[in-house]
Amino acid sequence: MKILGAALPLAAAALCTSVLAQQPAPPQPAPGAPAAPPAAAAAPLRVLIYAGLKTHAVGQHDYPQFLADWSKILTERGAYVTGGLQFPSARELSSADVMVIYKGDAGYLGAEDRAALDSFMRRGGGLVSIHDALCGPEPEAFANIVGGAKKHGETNFTLEADVPYTIVDASHPIMQGMTAFTIKDEAFFNMTWSKAPEIKVLATATMAATPSAKGHEGEVVPQVWTYEKSLAPAPTGLPYRAFVWMQGHNYANFALPNIQTMLLRGIAWAGKRPADELMTIKPTGRGGRGGRGSRGGQ
Repeated sequence: MKILGAALPLAAAALCTSVLAQQPAPPQPAPGAPAAPPAAAAAPLRVLIYAGLKTHAVGQHDYPQFLADWSKILTERGAYVTGGLQFPSARELSSADVMVIYKGDAGYLGAEDRAALDSFMRRGGGLVSIHDALCGPEPEAFANIVGGAKKHGETNFTLEADVPYTIVDASHPIMQGMTAFTIKDEAFFNMTWSKAPEIKVLATATMAATPSAKGHEGEVVPQVWTYEKSLAPAPTGLPYRAFVWMQGHNYANFALPNIQTMLLRGIAWAGKRPADELMTIKPTGRGGRGGRGSRGGQ
């Protein structure tokens, strides 16, 4: 895994100016003619949130609260949001641009669900994996979906410890403007990584010295990354994108401005939109257009 002559331009500028000066002015509409229709607005990004039942202590792993809160956050910013607490059907996935997964052990997939997910990725659907969504019984299989995975049941976490981020790729659109910072959360270290292709590391963290991480303290492990892959050559298949944030144990961290900004950009990027598309709250009456669907929301 890889972590780690002035005269000519002036003449050209003069030539461009001369050519532009010779161009005819654009035609003006005849008096009384109707104005040209405005350019069509881009369709809203279609986000499907796959959450799960609440687990752990108060303030931790609050998957249903995420579904409620982030349905609103994304809708306010112009996205069309659906979702629920069960794996979406093939039909629901077919109408989504990106699926955000905040649910423990999402690596447990039945044959029907895996087939639906495979079809979604083949057409270029994006994925966002948060915290222990990347856990499951077969980490090799899920690593080939989002780039990295953790085997369920292993003692493989720091737990209620500092997670000090080092930004590895500050030039990536998702990490724009971000600098090193620390949150109190949980980090995994014994990961199974995809080898072909490899992940693109955006941020790492040094593992804290906690009892559950004995022997791994001081290790530097990727905690934020992207993964791009194509399951079939074009035109049969389109490349898909995945964005992964390994934290999210403590739900309060979702409200941190830098975390929220990173997630909004990651969702837009995974959906193959400009990274800043979800950064602006839309005026009332515009944007999300209805909502969360029959299975999602508050």
